[in-house]
Amino acid sequence: MAATDLEKASTERPVATSVDPAEVPSAAWGWSGESRKTARIAAWVVIVALLGMTIGNHQGHVEDIFLIGLAGLMAAMLVIDSLTQRIPK
Repeated sequence: MAATDLEKASTERPVATSVDPAEVPSAAWGWSGESRKTARIAAWVVIVALLGMTIGNHQGHVEDIFLIGLAGLMAAMLVIDSLTQRIPK
């Protein structure tokens, strides 16, 4: 009968990170931190998509106000974030 205990495979290597796994549990499996550049690019893509939704056969323009307002709010947040990122702490 097979044992129920799991053993580490001989091909597994320990992950070398500069982050303490006690502080950041995800560092134990090799990922830690965030990708600010990827998040900003994704946010700009969402803003373009929101503004693209205003094109169409709308009878009323109430939804356009919400789409433009949300896109403007997101753009303002991105600009403020990029400006505050440059300020030394």
